[in-house]
Amino acid sequence: MRVLVVEDDEVTARTVAVGLRRAQMAVDVALDGPSGLERALFNDYDVIVLDRDLPGIHGDDVCARLLEAGCRSRVLMLTAAATTEDLVDGLGLGADDYLTKPFDFPALVARIGALARRAHPAVPPVLRHGDLALDTARRRVSRGDRPLELTPKEFGVLELLLASKGRVVSTEELLERVWDENADPFTNAVKITVSRLRTKLGDPPIIETVARRGYRV
Repeated sequence: MRVLVVEDDEVTARTVAVGLRRAQMAVDVALDGPSGLERALFNDYDVIVLDRDLPGIHGDDVCARLLEAGCRSRVLMLTAAATTEDLVDGLGLGADDYLTKPFDFPALVARIGALARRAHPAVPPVLRHGDLALDTARRRVSRGDRPLELTPKEFGVLELLLASKGRVVSTEELLERVWDENADPFTNAVKITVSRLRTKLGDPPIIETVARRGYRV
């Protein structure tokens, strides 16, 4: 799952990003309205966590422009205000959910997960392949009776492959969906991550390499 956090308070933005990465999400950060809008239009995010009171371009305007551009990302708007009018305004501009500051971090993670599932309604909350089960809500993976300890990138790769239901997923798509904007397009990070993931999954093998195309379950 790839998330964009648009928040002008740098400490808050970085803290939220660190927490979401620990929850096995790929996270980019923007500290003002213009850079947030640029990233949101350029990259394919599952969820955008959008502060309402942003410098440069107000969060309301960012949200409206994303809607006009046909952006498919789900938007979770953050605000210090808690009135019904603010809620109605934000949702009317295209936000999918609303969270008032200060917020409990587990609530933020839960809402992001719920919005991501709404963005991909065909994906069930638990992805399965044979005796392998990946719980997208609890961020847990098991094979048979054996729980697997995966890194965030390993979890993201496996989640995308399982959700693709046998479709070949290219290295480029894995980089875009699982890594953040700082990923080097020429890196062998995907190959290394898949190799480690295969080792943890054990036998019989689950992930197949399709020559010159990518990987599939």
